[in-house]
Amino acid sequence: MVAPTNDNSILESKADLIAHLETGVKPRSDWRIGTEHEKFAFHTEDLRPLSYDEPGGIRDLLNQMQAFGWEPVTESGNIIGLKQNGASISLEPGGQFELSGAPLTSIHETCDEVSSHLEQVRKIGEDLQIGFLGMGFHPTLRREDVPIMPKGRYGIMRAYMPTKGDMGLDMMLRTCTVQVNLDFESEADMVEKFRIGLALQPISTALFASSPFKEGKPNGFSSLRSHAWTRTDNDRTGMVPFVFDDDFGFERYVDYVLDVPMYFIVRDGQYVNVAGRSFRDFLRGELPGHIGEKPTLADWKDHLSTVFTEVRLKTFLEMRGADGGPWSRLCGLPAVLGGLLNDPPAQQKASAQIAAWRVEEQEALRAEVSKHGLKAEFRGAPLYQIAREVVRISDEGLGRRAMKNSMGESEQGFLKVLWDSVQSGDNAADRMLALYHREWGEDVRHIFRDFAY
Repeated sequence: MVAPTNDNSILESKADLIAHLETGVKPRSDWRIGTEHEKFAFHTEDLRPLSYDEPGGIRDLLNQMQAFGWEPVTESGNIIGLKQNGASISLEPGGQFELSGAPLTSIHETCDEVSSHLEQVRKIGEDLQIGFLGMGFHPTLRREDVPIMPKGRYGIMRAYMPTKGDMGLDMMLRTCTVQVNLDFESEADMVEKFRIGLALQPISTALFASSPFKEGKPNGFSSLRSHAWTRTDNDRTGMVPFVFDDDFGFERYVDYVLDVPMYFIVRDGQYVNVAGRSFRDFLRGELPGHIGEKPTLADWKDHLSTVFTEVRLKTFLEMRGADGGPWSRLCGLPAVLGGLLNDPPAQQKASAQIAAWRVEEQEALRAEVSKHGLKAEFRGAPLYQIAREVVRISDEGLGRRAMKNSMGESEQGFLKVLWDSVQSGDNAADRMLALYHREWGEDVRHIFRDFAY
């Protein structure tokens, strides 16, 4: 089957959808790693979030970023993002500012990219009196006080989300994540990576949990962001247990996504609300309101982007289980997952590590880590002990990759912050809570000073 060649290609059958995913297969020499991270923007004077149109708001921030060579992305006359050399900057529904990094060769390169981006936003922040905070759930804002960004897809999602779960709007408006994108060399390699990544996402959540506050007070969770996903929309979220079935592969994943209800299609630059409709019907030319019309590859890519499982397949794999967090931890996620999944012996050890873990155990662990982080119990042991072994396997993998920076430093150095966590059992959320009860005098506003980028 020949894969569709461009976004305007008409898709005639399920085989076309499968063929598109198969284009992600790459030889190891072409593998790259990408890092995406979101952060909250706020006015340093009074800690208010940035609205879009106000002076010194999101629009001004995006416009000033162009001084660093970024090209604007617009929608309905509004600048809503930026692009440059394979990377992009975009807005989440509540104004969360996201860098989607370019596919790069090493952890050194992706971490340099993140560092360069943060230097740019800090420079503009000094001019506009803007700060940036990395954590999983906004520590002070009420849902009704979050400004809304002018993106058509988000209007459709905001209307649909409350029909499916009671925290979907919280997920959209008050959470931030960091994720890692990885390549695969075959369908079998994709399957193994998907299974490892999915089984280990609760450990990623625990390692990077940084959302212990809600509306100024402790919320009882290590990762409220992770918990919010369990109450968002079960049609398109979660641990997708069929990934561990013997017949899992590209076709089985396509069958799953075909049954995920649609949100929208884009026609003439406008978002058309088809929320709840079936992509299967669309593929047959039977989408209500669009009878006789077949989807394009762009429609399929858009629909793939509305699946929010803990690991998501496009033409690469997205690992999505981690909270956004402090700068000191951002490079740890691509390091630990890159070490596990971009080194064959480490991947084999990781596969053996999770081989006996039952699906129901993984589901239960996901719920436990949202509350207890690395101190959750799994198979009779504190999770940080199991996480310690995962980090050790990754460390060995990064050592074998032997990718050094200009100073001769190994990628293994990016694991240091994780070694500290798996020895002590404390993650960023635990440290934030300790500061809250001691140095901060139970005033969470200090977080904007102590944890801003």
